[in-house]
Amino acid sequence: MKKRLLVLITLASIVLAMTGCGPKTKKNKDGLDGEITISGAFALYPLVVKWAEEFNKIHPDVKIDISAGGAGKGMTDALSSMADLGMVSRDIYPSEVEKGAVAFAVAKDAVVPTINADNPVMNDILKIGLSREGAISLWLGNNVKTWEQLLGTSGNTSLHLYTRSDACGAAETWGAWFGAKQEDLEGTAVYGDPGLAQAIQKDKLGIGYNNLSYAYDEKSRKLNPGLSIIPLDVNGNGQIDPEEFFYDTKDEIVAAIADGRYPSPPARELFLVSKGVPEKAEVRAFMEFVMTKGQEFNIPVGYINLPQETLEKGLEMLK
Repeated sequence: MKKRLLVLITLASIVLAMTGCGPKTKKNKDGLDGEITISGAFALYPLVVKWAEEFNKIHPDVKIDISAGGAGKGMTDALSSMADLGMVSRDIYPSEVEKGAVAFAVAKDAVVPTINADNPVMNDILKIGLSREGAISLWLGNNVKTWEQLLGTSGNTSLHLYTRSDACGAAETWGAWFGAKQEDLEGTAVYGDPGLAQAIQKDKLGIGYNNLSYAYDEKSRKLNPGLSIIPLDVNGNGQIDPEEFFYDTKDEIVAAIADGRYPSPPARELFLVSKGVPEKAEVRAFMEFVMTKGQEFNIPVGYINLPQETLEKGLEMLK
């Protein structure tokens, strides 16, 4: 009897499985699933990670893979369809548009000149700052060998110059401030935003440049340990005026970028780029989220919101 009952239970289980009447895996009610791949600019990476986290709260069945490797890689991956979206932290070139690049402006941030927090001439640095002419003498031709040469003071403190080795929006945007391109920039070349920040942290005499997210700590909103920023002499009067100093916290400089006190460039728009207008439903849904509800996370993460008309233009492009 027990043997016969066991057989009947087994047969019933098989029938239920075949007819789909057994237990089913619960699907997300909106039915949206799939995978989104995103690669590119270190500058945009922290914000895209936050957007992905929040998007997944609404669409848990969509897998989002994000990797940072520089704006050049983001553009290349997008145009070759290796990635659905490329993170790009510079202007889009006409040649890239001709190849099918469609760019959606999604946020704004800036590149800042970074120095070691224990620089031996820090007092003079904070008083005098960095002018366009000073940046030209540094990164174009590498004619400045000491901090005193740069600042116009007396002394002989060596200066060590750094730049980026990977094709990146940070270098392109930083150079644009004083009329240069990335390939023009001199200095010891270091890969990636984190790598350049670490090089400056280890070198008391170093100067380089970083995106905001790698100069400041996300939680404390203060400069990362070992880093400081040489303020920009925006008006070119040879000194840093009170209205030109806003670097103590990330919130201060974000406000300065938003109201135009920090120049553009090196402030700039950030883009998500696709080859043609995205067709995958999950990618389109993510882009719509980024340009609508996702914008509320920009400022908390340390980025600047874009004008509504810019976002509306991107949403129209999706249609």
